[in-house]
Amino acid sequence: MAKALALTSGGLDSILAAKVIMDQGIDVTGICFKSAFFGSDNAEKMAAQIGMPLIVVDFTDEHLAMTKKPKHGYGKNMNPCIDCHAMMLNYAGRIMEEQGYDFMITGEVLNQRPMSQNYKALEIVKEESGYEDKILRPLSALNLPPTKMELEGLVDRNKLYGFSGKTRKPQMELAKKLGIKEYPSPAGGCSLTEPNFAARLKDLYTYDKENADSHDIRLLRVGRHFRITDKAKVISTRNEEEYKALKELITDDMLVFDTAEHKGSTIVLKASKDHDPTDEEIELAASIAARYSKARDEESVLVKYKKPKDAQYNFIKVKPANDSELKSLML
Repeated sequence: MAKALALTSGGLDSILAAKVIMDQGIDVTGICFKSAFFGSDNAEKMAAQIGMPLIVVDFTDEHLAMTKKPKHGYGKNMNPCIDCHAMMLNYAGRIMEEQGYDFMITGEVLNQRPMSQNYKALEIVKEESGYEDKILRPLSALNLPPTKMELEGLVDRNKLYGFSGKTRKPQMELAKKLGIKEYPSPAGGCSLTEPNFAARLKDLYTYDKENADSHDIRLLRVGRHFRITDKAKVISTRNEEEYKALKELITDDMLVFDTAEHKGSTIVLKASKDHDPTDEEIELAASIAARYSKARDEESVLVKYKKPKDAQYNFIKVKPANDSELKSLML
């Protein structure tokens, strides 16, 4: 029996592609990837729904490095989709060879995404993966030249599809036909495509790209972010849930601010590597802490701050930051 490895994102397209090939009597195993920007939860749920075994690959470090300087640039936000897809296929290709699979499947649909799934982009991904003669795209196969797998009779081309464009109606109809009842919406899954997250990542890469790591990426998802200088940023929590999330990410080099006499938001001042926060940066961070407290309307507010391992607090009196100033700093 022929064996195929199906790249599985957790979305509808990839699981349909896998099921179409499974229904041809081919032994299909899914493979999904997780990194600092996306996880494997949806892929695991979707694979289980069609009874497909799944390999999960964590390529956080290599993927993060690629996002800092993608060969083919970014999409609408900070999503280097062409480079990302090629990287996944290269990883999958090595596993394909090591474990004796015959070919790979992807759920890509021609022209679904104007920049990363047009014909030229699909060809670039295929070529740069290093396994161009082993990649099958079942949902758009009839709009593409026949692959080696089809020409050799390993896959029946007559049972493949010719989907194209942004509409999801054909996929939804096929899902109904194949008995796939639950699947996520097309939006979401990868943080790099989210405008707010992308703006924060762009700021991080602008000011501290070389040192940015997966911990920095996790921080981008928590609270409000303010770029106060080239060397420092402030993170402010909005509720108890965010405070708990931030607390888990506070490192020994950060300064943590709280108003001393009033309830308010916890503020973290994060400086770039080898930079000691200046008095001006500390004062501005304190003023943001004062603004997001019950004392926001007072002329002077006492704020305490220290590093996590410091035994004692430092204290500073500041005027709460005004909204126009915060708007200009917020990411």
